[in-house]
Amino acid sequence: MSTPLRLGTRGSALAMAQSGHVAEAITAATGRAVELVEVVTAGDRSSAPVQRLGVGVFVSALRDALTAGTIDLAVHSYKDLPTAGASGLHVAAVPPRQDPRDALVATGGRTLAELPPGAVVGTGALRRIAQVHALGLHLEVTPIRGNVDSRLARVLGPDADLDAVVVARAGLARLGRTDVITETLDPMLMLPAPAQGALAVECRADDSDLVELLAVLDHAPSRAAVVAERALLATLEAGCSAPVAAYAELAEGDAGDEIYLRGAVISPDGSRDIRLSRTGTPADAAEIGKALAAELLELGADSILGHEGSTGPGTQQFGSTE
Repeated sequence: MSTPLRLGTRGSALAMAQSGHVAEAITAATGRAVELVEVVTAGDRSSAPVQRLGVGVFVSALRDALTAGTIDLAVHSYKDLPTAGASGLHVAAVPPRQDPRDALVATGGRTLAELPPGAVVGTGALRRIAQVHALGLHLEVTPIRGNVDSRLARVLGPDADLDAVVVARAGLARLGRTDVITETLDPMLMLPAPAQGALAVECRADDSDLVELLAVLDHAPSRAAVVAERALLATLEAGCSAPVAAYAELAEGDAGDEIYLRGAVISPDGSRDIRLSRTGTPADAAEIGKALAAELLELGADSILGHEGSTGPGTQQFGSTE
């Protein structure tokens, strides 16, 4: 019998659920036993807003454990990974992606449009804060941190102090909590974060046997979508907490599969909102993301990203490049 693979994971309920699903998939596909190893990250130890903690705050300890050889592989929420690769490490698999959209959980079963002016909406992401403001619904948005249960408790618990929260639908799905969703937000209203809903299964690049074993979990359409979205993010030189949104969908075109990528950069106060889209083949996923980012920059995305919190003219730009 082979020794169990040591899978490193954060200790939150969501991280454990994600890692548990991956562990079960590995065992089902290969027969190899997997044990979960909890690793505490800097992000878990801090209550500061995510945008103040820096890029990679939830993954650096896991990557250190991989490099040190105390774990064999790690499972990350892909959107938490810095866009620059880590030396000596390799994302061996991107399993099938969960629904990447955002979800609203509101009192009284209400949708976003049904919330009255002045209602208080909590969310941890600057991207979501910016897009709620951009909708012009006159809602009050407050930044929140904490695990999924603590966020839901602020709307549904006995000491609730918020009218609604916006969270990733994928997290609720993985925890079996989709029953609390009052609205799954259309990407036309709120474009997801790059790689939202996707997982990255990472191991040491020189562990060729494990790289080959984990490849059975890789889902090519999910990887292509994530590559396009993260190439856009990297070209914009924006971190995972920046007000950047991207969503790639794969569909059958006249000449085979196509990627349809939408990208947006939104000022934190919602006053400026630049959106573009682009199509191409899955093989060109990275180039599609880079090209779309370049066009966003031409329209002024750099001024939004470089002056977070400033109030610009109330312009909203949309476009599409083929």
